Amino acid sequence: MAVDYTVIVLYLVGMLAMGWWGMRRAKSKSEFLVAGRRLGPALYSGTMAAIVLGGASTIGGVGLGYKYGLSGAWMVFTIGLGLLALSVFFSARIARLKVYTVSEMLDLRYGGRAGVISGLVMWAYTLMLAVTSTIAYATIFDVLFDLDRIVAIVIGGSIVVAYSTLGGMWSITLTDMVQFVVKTIGVLLLLLPIAVVKAGGFAEMKAKLPTEYFDPLGIGGETIFTYVLIYTFGMLIGQDIWQRVFTARSDRTARWGGTVAGTYCLVYALAGAVIGTAAKVLYPGLGNPDDAFATIVKDELPLGVRGLVLAAALAAVMSTSSGALIACATVANNDIWSRLRGAVRPDADAHDEVRGNRVFILIMGVVVIATAIALNDVVEALTVAYNLLVGGLLVPILGGLLWRRGTAQGALASVIVGGLAVIGLMASFGILANEPVYYGLLSSLVAYVAVSLLTKPTDAAVLAAWRRRLAGRSPELASEPVPAHQ
Repeated sequence: MAVDYTVIVLYLVGMLAMGWWGMRRAKSKSEFLVAGRRLGPALYSGTMAAIVLGGASTIGGVGLGYKYGLSGAWMVFTIGLGLLALSVFFSARIARLKVYTVSEMLDLRYGGRAGVISGLVMWAYTLMLAVTSTIAYATIFDVLFDLDRIVAIVIGGSIVVAYSTLGGMWSITLTDMVQFVVKTIGVLLLLLPIAVVKAGGFAEMKAKLPTEYFDPLGIGGETIFTYVLIYTFGMLIGQDIWQRVFTARSDRTARWGGTVAGTYCLVYALAGAVIGTAAKVLYPGLGNPDDAFATIVKDELPLGVRGLVLAAALAAVMSTSSGALIACATVANNDIWSRLRGAVRPDADAHDEVRGNRVFILIMGVVVIATAIALNDVVEALTVAYNLLVGGLLVPILGGLLWRRGTAQGALASVIVGGLAVIGLMASFGILANEPVYYGLLSSLVAYVAVSLLTKPTDAAVLAAWRRRLAGRSPELASEPVPAHQ
């Protein structure tokens, strides 16, 4: 294992080195939080693919393939569909807003009265997303070094917190690009073909497994529908995803770079399912499907290659973890703390803003590590995160982008009713039940439409400023008052 250990250690040291390099570039709030909005197509595509394909997509995707066969690809497939929809239909408009958070977008659209409550919901989502990624370090470091769970979480989480705190989005962008390359080589180019060959090829796999393993809809229509609601729609509105859209240097980069990343996700989804199906042939008696990835890597891959593939799994977890961490800290600082204590001081310079956001990443990183140590169930934590996001924020965000008649009161009612409905239904039906997201989303929609129609339309000046910002006018021009007839 010495060669494998060397590969992993070099990879981790490289992540810290990139954090140090990113610190030298992050001299302003824009540089620190959204990489100066300067990412070109290659960097944008790679980093976007890296953040959406985390440990759940890699280890969990292989586990679903082990349990259901090729239809196990649907979870990651719906993530790719969501990213494609975001890129094609919404990313250009989102990038032109020149904001830092989803709540800022809601304030612009509805007139500045939706920020704190929506910020709290988004903060809860990004926090739980970061926690689930951090918990996954325990599985990977256990395979690598046979470490205690708590020690593994602290080591993995500390590395991510360190490079994220040092350089912000620049560090995360650079590390994500490396992680994208490592995942592509480790999972698609090495593990996938080796797993299929070790299982005897597709003909042998079909001969040894039930026919439902090769049914594209074998996982069940209701499950697929739930995945679409949670993951496809979740991709449209998550702060972690939007913050990457904000890094694009142009509308075209956001649209086409995201389309490339979404297509890559579809390929990755199928690869994970095939690897899991091959693992079912090789190890038919595993007690936990999520052990399939680590088992096939540990037992079937040659020296050195094993280290690279485990580094790919570590890369998948780190990319999602760092993206969720900076999103969590950005929301906590910009949408919650800054609003509660009042506007930013007029004498605050760019360095102060960088320092403040850096402090919040460090604080949120400690909170994430502590919460990850306290929790055990990754699936439940992730389900809570996405149920809150979709049930509470999907309707007011998409409504703001698509329906002119939506109002601030409707948006607030939608967030509150949808969020409370999701929490209540999870308590009643269970966290893993489908009903919370179904009925939470429906109640959010009803509240948004009803309250919007019963309240005064959004001020014409607010809508005019919103349209100018969507068209790519500067924030200063977009904030100027305009006559109502415009």
